[in-house]
Amino acid sequence: MARRDKVQKTNAMRELERGGVPYSVRSYDVDGEDLSTGVGVRISRMLGEDPDSAFKTLVTTTPAGGHVVCCVPVAAELDLKKAAAAAGEKSLAMLHVRDLEPTTGYVRGGCTPVGMRRRLPTLIDETAQLFEEIGISGGRRGLSLRLDPEALARFIGATFADICR
Repeated sequence: MARRDKVQKTNAMRELERGGVPYSVRSYDVDGEDLSTGVGVRISRMLGEDPDSAFKTLVTTTPAGGHVVCCVPVAAELDLKKAAAAAGEKSLAMLHVRDLEPTTGYVRGGCTPVGMRRRLPTLIDETAQLFEEIGISGGRRGLSLRLDPEALARFIGATFADICR
């Protein structure tokens, strides 16, 4: 691979390497303005992957001001009540997009559960366990990582739970 073709490493990639967690990198062209509903499904199909095995990372807030990270399939919708119960919280609300980068270090469309500013409690939808590998954001738009969901959960201290509608 020519030097200019190399993918610049992200915090997520560096963290996984430090932790000895194997992963593969997939890159894709980004339409910087297209963060509409269904973009994750389009990206996974463009990469030739099963959309059910591609996961988006959503960040929620607790009533006390804490945060819970939720990873759900790109075509699915997070069930806030189920996620709150799984996290042991009374309720959860979606983090406002303006607070995403200050909280996680990642921008919308590039948020991943690995390498955030600080480790946050994380839930991964239980359907991830149906796959040998799942896709998560690589830490910036245009980058996807494929890895073993069990290895990911162990590395970030995540819990598998039924958190989708």
